[in-house]
Amino acid sequence: MIRSAVRGVVVGMLMGCATAGAQLYEGARLIPGDGGPAIESSSFLVEKGRITRVGKAGEVTAPAGVQRVNLAGKTVMPTIISSHVHPGFQKGLTYSAENYTREVILNDLNLAWYYGISVVMSQGIERGDLAIQIRDEQLAGKLGGAQLLVAGRGIGAPNAGPGALAYRGIAHEVTTEEQIRQAVRSEATRKVNAIKIWVDDRGGRAPSLTPELSAAAADEAKKHKLRISAHVYYHRDAVGLAAAKVDSFAHLVRDAVMDEPLLVSVIRNRVFVMPNMGGAERNTHDKTPPWFDEPYLAGLLKDTVSPEVIERMKGLWSPRDPKVLEQTRRIYGNIHRNASRLKDAGARVILGSDTGLPDHFFGYAEQRELELMHSAGMTTMEVIVAATSRGAEYLQLPDRGTLAPGKRADFLVLDANPLDDIRNTRRIARMFIGGAEIDRAELKSKLLK
Repeated sequence: MIRSAVRGVVVGMLMGCATAGAQLYEGARLIPGDGGPAIESSSFLVEKGRITRVGKAGEVTAPAGVQRVNLAGKTVMPTIISSHVHPGFQKGLTYSAENYTREVILNDLNLAWYYGISVVMSQGIERGDLAIQIRDEQLAGKLGGAQLLVAGRGIGAPNAGPGALAYRGIAHEVTTEEQIRQAVRSEATRKVNAIKIWVDDRGGRAPSLTPELSAAAADEAKKHKLRISAHVYYHRDAVGLAAAKVDSFAHLVRDAVMDEPLLVSVIRNRVFVMPNMGGAERNTHDKTPPWFDEPYLAGLLKDTVSPEVIERMKGLWSPRDPKVLEQTRRIYGNIHRNASRLKDAGARVILGSDTGLPDHFFGYAEQRELELMHSAGMTTMEVIVAATSRGAEYLQLPDRGTLAPGKRADFLVLDANPLDDIRNTRRIARMFIGGAEIDRAELKSKLLK
């Protein structure tokens, strides 16, 4: 059932006002998000939507008349930041360009909110100016949902942009240095938050973007003070992209295991990397995987999509061609090993899930991705850092991603400790944005099904 009220999931989802006095939250285990140790039985003060003091219970001095909130037995952590999404294409069982409407984009942003995600970065598949308009309305305080950042129209060689029918005609197609620089300038004029390029040959259907053109795009983006993110598949392309000092790999190398010189180059040139493991991992199964029925993940899915969609998702794991299954497992094996090698090398890993692809839902994809990052050898604390403070660093949001004085009071209250089990990030009891609580029950009631 479609509920038109989703268009107005805005200020009405906020329970209480962030400016109505100070709030002192006491008793929770506090995970700051910067990799520092958790504070057991913490106390933190929120004033006018920002955290002003943090310490142990009883150590934080609060002003007269402060509202005290008992969070004993809970765990508090920053809200999640997702750096690779594609909003606006799925509506129920359909996935098409016709779905790219204000209503569907807002529903995706509200889905992300429901799963504990406060910021998302749309990576280069934005039709027209609609996403930019929504971003600007959010900045003006007129719309809620996860804060949307945009890369506008991505850039690639002819026919090298995203291949699904829903995405046809979006990407800039370039063959010369002047064309790619002009494409970057065109997006900069639209005041996008970043630039996206597609580099590989897209499975043989297009020419690769040459190293010279990739380097020109990176150089032009930096002139406009914009991050540049590269869709990468082949090891050979990643070598040139790291040397060109792109800001991020929007995927990991998938055709091979990354060698030592490439790892060194990624670290030296401070390239952020998004593992994007979930989409590939789900293709490695020929029967329903155990994780699909994990109670909290399955519960969130039932809260947010229709039974018909869930049944279709289960159909993905019907018996499959053994040769296809062997190939998908080999590709995922490379992704998993590369995520592990990058972690061991000290790379700047951030959360990116390619969210918004068919049945790869906002929030659901990220919550699954956190578990997969942990499976690749990241500690639970490292996964939390990747999903909070380091994501904020990549997206250049200096007041987000950590629970510390001066930061926005964007935080999750969890029923269990994710340091014990990363899957506990799914056990959301409450969520606060700018010090105001999100009414998750009301939000849930207005999601499209």
